[in-house]
Amino acid sequence: MRRIHVGNALSAFGLGFTVPYLYVYVAQVRGLGAMTAGLVLAVFAVAALIVLPFAGRAIVRRGPLPVLLTALVMAALGALSLGLAGHAWAVLLSAGALGAGQAVMQPALATMIVDCSTTETRSRAFAMQFFLQNLGLGVGGLIGGHLVDTTRVSSFTLLFAIEAAVFLLLVVLMATVRMPRAPRVEEAPTEAGRSARSSWKQLLGNRAMVQLCVLGFVLFFACYGQFESGLSAYGVEAAGISTSALGTALAANTMMIVVAQFAVLRFVERRRRSRVIAAVGVIWAVAWGAAAYAGLGHGSQAMATAAFVSTYALFGLGEAMLSPTLAPLVADLAPTGMAGQYNSAFALVKQLALAVGPAVGGPLAASLPGPYVVTFLVFSLGVSVLAVRLGRGLTAAQDHPWGARSRVVARGGAAAPAVTAEA
Repeated sequence: MRRIHVGNALSAFGLGFTVPYLYVYVAQVRGLGAMTAGLVLAVFAVAALIVLPFAGRAIVRRGPLPVLLTALVMAALGALSLGLAGHAWAVLLSAGALGAGQAVMQPALATMIVDCSTTETRSRAFAMQFFLQNLGLGVGGLIGGHLVDTTRVSSFTLLFAIEAAVFLLLVVLMATVRMPRAPRVEEAPTEAGRSARSSWKQLLGNRAMVQLCVLGFVLFFACYGQFESGLSAYGVEAAGISTSALGTALAANTMMIVVAQFAVLRFVERRRRSRVIAAVGVIWAVAWGAAAYAGLGHGSQAMATAAFVSTYALFGLGEAMLSPTLAPLVADLAPTGMAGQYNSAFALVKQLALAVGPAVGGPLAASLPGPYVVTFLVFSLGVSVLAVRLGRGLTAAQDHPWGARSRVVARGGAAAPAVTAEA
């Protein structure tokens, strides 16, 4: 588990190392223009959407470790070739390889955490994963920003070469991991020979998982999908926030996650997961209320800036509450041996939301700031409604594993095992 957590931190470090500077690199340093730079960012999303449906099946059949190693090699090749690419077609192909590799890493690492944890330790394991991911992103972005020089192509070549080296180092590290023997689909008599189509049919037949995917889409669309597009555009255009204040807001988000992650863990893991998610919806509604004051209120610029920074901090608090909640719930909804498929499906939903969110939020925030904040405030309250409805379809062990375990122990029985049957 320690090596898996190091893997999470290093993969996030590699992502934070280069992605914030992709647009500048393609558009200005390579001189390929804003259109090509925009296409590169789109290719990242499209590559993820293409590979994730197949990644889940591969994880189920081959195990998460071989899939992770393949993804790391692909990402390393993509990063290295991106640093050397001088033509638009080469840049786009390299971005596709890097985006596909990075997209597959997350469900593979999440499935490894599931295989190496129990119901009792899973929430803490995923909280640690989220903490290290944010730390890796922050450190990677900070170091990368000090290495790049827009007047020298060689500085970006070095940046991408270091990213490739990080991924290859991770290949060596993860190759030493000895995973516990987890059930695979082909080993279970009732599952043998299932096609990819039947696996997806089974997943779509799990009503609770479908509800969770709908809820996840709204969560990622209303929060993560707005960070670097709609909300930042709203802050600059409607609230008059400076670029330095926007950087402070992003830093406040990361700082809140780092500080609050383990402080809220004990509170979260002792409560029903559906109610925790519902509480996050309320917190994010308050965050959008603060954003409304920042851009539409009549206070001073200092008050508007403080309200805008508070918006990002409140989002961070909600994220810290979700990290030990969502991923363990996906794992507990998955039938035996299907955790990889379910993790990939949820990652696909997240990727869709992150693709649609900026496309909707950016133009709306720039042209109609008032309707923008009202729309996403309503979406946040919708998260609470969807979470309550989801809770009605979950078993006690799925929704409140700590309480179910406590009741079993109080009666003198053994601790409740992980629930892996369909809801």
